[in-house]
Amino acid sequence: MAPGGNRGWLLRLVLAFGFAQGAVSMARPAVSYRALALGADERAVGVIAGVYALLPLFAAVPLGRRTDHGRCAPLLPAGVVLISGGCALSGLVNSLWAMALWSGVMGLGHLCFVIGAQSLVARQSAPHEQDRDFGHFTIGASLGQLIGPIAAGALIGGPDMAHSSALALVVAGAGAAVAFTSLWRIEDRTAVMPSRPRGDRVPVGRILRARGVPAGMLISLSVLSATDILTAYLPVVGEHRAIAPSVVGVLLSLRAGATIACRLVLTPLLRLLGRPALLTLTCLLAAVLCAGVALPVPVWALGPMLTALGFCLGVGQPLSMTTVVRAAPEAARSTALALRLTGNRLGQAAAPAAAGLVAGVAGVAAPFVMLGALLLLSSAVALRSPERPEGRVGPPRRGRARSGLRRTSGL
Repeated sequence: MAPGGNRGWLLRLVLAFGFAQGAVSMARPAVSYRALALGADERAVGVIAGVYALLPLFAAVPLGRRTDHGRCAPLLPAGVVLISGGCALSGLVNSLWAMALWSGVMGLGHLCFVIGAQSLVARQSAPHEQDRDFGHFTIGASLGQLIGPIAAGALIGGPDMAHSSALALVVAGAGAAVAFTSLWRIEDRTAVMPSRPRGDRVPVGRILRARGVPAGMLISLSVLSATDILTAYLPVVGEHRAIAPSVVGVLLSLRAGATIACRLVLTPLLRLLGRPALLTLTCLLAAVLCAGVALPVPVWALGPMLTALGFCLGVGQPLSMTTVVRAAPEAARSTALALRLTGNRLGQAAAPAAAGLVAGVAGVAAPFVMLGALLLLSSAVALRSPERPEGRVGPPRRGRARSGLRRTSGL
């Protein structure tokens, strides 16, 4: 199967990612509730959450290297096993240190799955279909992020919080295991990159210096940080403005639903504006909307604002994947995607800490102003990013002279 052929594999990958991401999104709040029930204070909960984000950082680049020189598919079931085991065992142990360990295992499994899945999309999609396919792929993540917390909320509660949160974690582990049903023969073996000797590995520094890679990483980090901090701090803003938790939940659901809608219409938007202009416009609008959340606007205005914000934030992740893939050297696409994920995880660890510091000094609305500034910077970077980064020129054209002219011009 040539890249861009039968796309049944993409639908199955989206379904598998939905189950895997749903399990993680269900397990992360359940881990916090279970840790609190076992006697943890806020600092211990923060450490457990940090292990999830930080432990996999050391494995990202080696996993990317391995995928560049072999198959993508083995990382998918390995990731599902680690996610499922990490979720279930977090619910069965009674030690906070053991919970931190299994939370890290869950994070490592999520990293394995995402690196394998993103590399699979990059490898099995035709160049002109990568934006669309990455957009459809991330719908699985959005669905999981939408359903997972709802499922956790339905199971966690009552007088015995330790038991109900443990049940939620075991259910999350079982939900992750369902992803196995979609992974059978998902990779086209003829699309596997040929094995290269170790001496041919592209240095990390060269990948990071490739025009377009830093921009893609910054945009991805900014969008993910905005999503995480919005989810964490909107309830705090709601408490200060006397907005009921049920209304806050609806507002967050509007954000998630708009993100899914955005990714369904990504292809016509790209045809209309092109990647750099679309990234620039959506990051700029997201910056303004994030700063707007800091203002004391009424609830009826927050709904449309968060819907528009969710739509704008839905663009950054899939298009940053394509930006990084096209900018990176061909022999290091998976490593470049792993570096992008490394930046995401660093952002997940650093952004909440920075937001907490800013909120403590300047008030609970201040983190949204900080996010607005970060997204404004991303907008400026996206404006300068090339449509076709140098070295990634898409399908070859007929005629050696024309092909050579395109390479030397960097178009």
